[in-house]
Amino acid sequence: MSESEVLRADRERKRDELIAAGHNPYPAETNRTHTIHDVVRNFEALAETELTITGRMMAFREHGAIAFVDLFDGTEKIQIFFSKEEMPDDASFDLFIDTMNVGDFIEVTGSTYVTKRGQNAIAPTTWRVLTKSLATIPTEHFGLKDDDERLRKRYLEILTNTDVRQMFEQKAAFWRASRRFLEEKGFAEVHTPTLETTTGGAEANPFVTHHDDFDIDVYLRISVGELWQKRLMAAGIPRTFEVGRVYRNEGTSPDHLQEFTNIEFYAAYMNFGDGLALLEEHIRYVLDEAFAGQRQFSIKGFDVDFEAPFARIDYVETIKEHTGVDIVEVSYEELLKKVVELGIEHEGSNRERLTDTLWKYCRKDIAGPVWLTGHPKLVSPLSKETDQKDGTVLRAQLVMAGAEFNNCFAELNDPEEQKDRFEAQAELLAQGDVEAMMPDWEFVEALEYGIPPTFGAATLGERFFAYLVDKPIRETQYFPLMKPKSVPIK
Repeated sequence: MSESEVLRADRERKRDELIAAGHNPYPAETNRTHTIHDVVRNFEALAETELTITGRMMAFREHGAIAFVDLFDGTEKIQIFFSKEEMPDDASFDLFIDTMNVGDFIEVTGSTYVTKRGQNAIAPTTWRVLTKSLATIPTEHFGLKDDDERLRKRYLEILTNTDVRQMFEQKAAFWRASRRFLEEKGFAEVHTPTLETTTGGAEANPFVTHHDDFDIDVYLRISVGELWQKRLMAAGIPRTFEVGRVYRNEGTSPDHLQEFTNIEFYAAYMNFGDGLALLEEHIRYVLDEAFAGQRQFSIKGFDVDFEAPFARIDYVETIKEHTGVDIVEVSYEELLKKVVELGIEHEGSNRERLTDTLWKYCRKDIAGPVWLTGHPKLVSPLSKETDQKDGTVLRAQLVMAGAEFNNCFAELNDPEEQKDRFEAQAELLAQGDVEAMMPDWEFVEALEYGIPPTFGAATLGERFFAYLVDKPIRETQYFPLMKPKSVPIK
């Protein structure tokens, strides 16, 4: 037998010994009166109180007639001081020693106790098993070292790695703060379809599935309900937001996954400049709540400071400064030549994709945070053109640490122009550009009924959080998608 098989057999033996002694190793109910956090916070005030606490054994040390257990219930950790003298009989203490392991869940009833070393603890008079574990958990000191194993068994890494657990607590605070800010600004949280007959709001390759009842193919959405939330502007709901999952059938990288969470919001009658100011306020609010007011971050080798108002840079001018190419004036052939000359990997054979590829080459050295503005209509099929009619749109993207975030528009609400732009996207799709935007003709119909001037933004999402903590995005997800192992569970 392997070592793991020997250890499992020993735990199974102990489980059977518990059953033989009249103990249910998997009871349905507990008698808990306090969380461990409650006990730690109010230790002195609970000195005369009988307590029942529960948790998982994270460490177990036996010394003759006494034993020490570190008990963790998800709120806090405390030491449990077992003494044979305090047990109702020797058999109770002996059964605990003989059958319990690190990883088991137990319930103890007793009172507060200060050890000889001055450590606050609980001295139980009775105990009860809540869950007998059959597999050995890794130690908190050594943990899981293999990256595949860490992500595949994320529950063990979170359990044994304090830094990872604290990161997820911080991520929860990030989402709470994001929601609270928008609610305080009068935005209503909405929930829009994740299955769509056309994908809208972004340029990405979608996942396709089949709807059996309708007998049609449908797509998992690639944005957080952008075209649906704009319909709600037509419905007379002035401010909406949604926190939701997005799916893109594209490659995996430290910055990108096929499934992630984003926030999008839409505000009727909000001017473009006011929208950018609101986004900066949103970011600082979240930093105050989730990062204790931190403003300076080290991200992928860049120093990023969110304290001052964000500067603006121009899309066309920035590309020209970095490459010498004026993307407005240059021909498609010259554009392609420059991309090849710079050794930039590229896909697609149309001007829009090459322009976007060239911009991504230029952004990699920008520390930010800055607002990228002045996008050509060519790469912005949902944005309103500037009043100067110069071929650029009222669109901005936050650029920091060489990447883009917070894509936001003065939303295009001219139905005829939207129809023209969708037709241009349809032509790109017909030419084989899988990332071109699918036309949504029913959305054009909604525009014909009219929506007010609207500012919209895909704002603080999961990728933004990953950059703030300077980790690959898959490291900041509880359970990133993993390719299954072809090993059956025994």
